[in-house]
Amino acid sequence: MTSIGVLALQGDVREHVFALERVGVDAPRVRRLAELEAVDGLIIPGGESTTIDKLLRAFGLFSPLRERIAGGMPVLGSCAGMIMLATDIIGGIHDQQSLAAIPMTVRRNAFGRQVDSAEVELTWQPDGSLMHATFIRAPWVEAWDESVEVLATATGPDGSPHPVAVRHGNALATSFHPEIHAPGAVPDDRVHRLLAELASRA
Repeated sequence: MTSIGVLALQGDVREHVFALERVGVDAPRVRRLAELEAVDGLIIPGGESTTIDKLLRAFGLFSPLRERIAGGMPVLGSCAGMIMLATDIIGGIHDQQSLAAIPMTVRRNAFGRQVDSAEVELTWQPDGSLMHATFIRAPWVEAWDESVEVLATATGPDGSPHPVAVRHGNALATSFHPEIHAPGAVPDDRVHRLLAELASRA
């Protein structure tokens, strides 16, 4: 069975595990190097990007993870995870590092503070269908290389559309939380299913 780990140092771990299990993959929590080495793919969940950066380095996972992603391991970063996958960060703190998996510039907290969290209907551009998305202190993509595929956009407080879901090879990133759905609603697992497909092919 394909195994996609969820980085379990900080952030929204449990819901990602549930989503991966719904799409039929093993979803171990990853905190140690041996656990990272054992998985076929990885999710970096939402949380606080500066904290995730510090904990990756404290646990000795930063360089090994960066090397695995550079080697083609499928990865999904949601919210703070999107920031971790960017090559450049606007609004980061001094000495904040990223994994540089996707050639893009991401703006931290672009959609506002916690009180500005919102649920938005997006168009999932690969098939033109609607996607219900939850934004919590979300970033957006400010600039990106032409090799980056934009999967969805959303209008920001500035009135302009910004990419909120992107793909670059085996790396996926979303500004929103694809693991979250409204109580009683049917879960939308398209993002996790896409990651599972990438991991099964890799």
